Amino acid sequence: MIKQFFSPRGLWQNQGLGLVRILVGAFLIYHGWDIMEKNKMNDAGKWLTDLHFPFPLLMAYLGKGTELAGGICLFLGLLTRLMVIPVMITMIIICFGMGHGKIFSDDQHPFLFVLLSLVFFFSGPGKWSADELLFKKDNE
Repeated sequence: MIKQFFSPRGLWQNQGLGLVRILVGAFLIYHGWDIMEKNKMNDAGKWLTDLHFPFPLLMAYLGKGTELAGGICLFLGLLTRLMVIPVMITMIIICFGMGHGKIFSDDQHPFLFVLLSLVFFFSGPGKWSADELLFKKDNE
């Protein structure tokens, strides 16, 4: 057991990645759920107006919609590599367009979503995913 712990190979690699993907998807769903509350969306639109974003209310809905749809797809492991691309773009805009690009302090939270999206882009969804069920035969 000790030897496995210090091995360069992953422990519970595919399942562990699947578990992390499910949790990241749940966090994105939580943040994207604001789209269901009109007052929160109006506040987000006002904030984007203050930041001089074009079409602020539309941008707020697009951002929250991306978080919600991306979160659902990540949670299910459905079209994972495709869905992390708009999630990454949204989080980069949050970090550098709405935030101040301070990825080591104030804007750390959305930047971690960028990094986790990169993990799933390069490694795939792992086990326990719809992609595994739908595309397994294509990859064999």
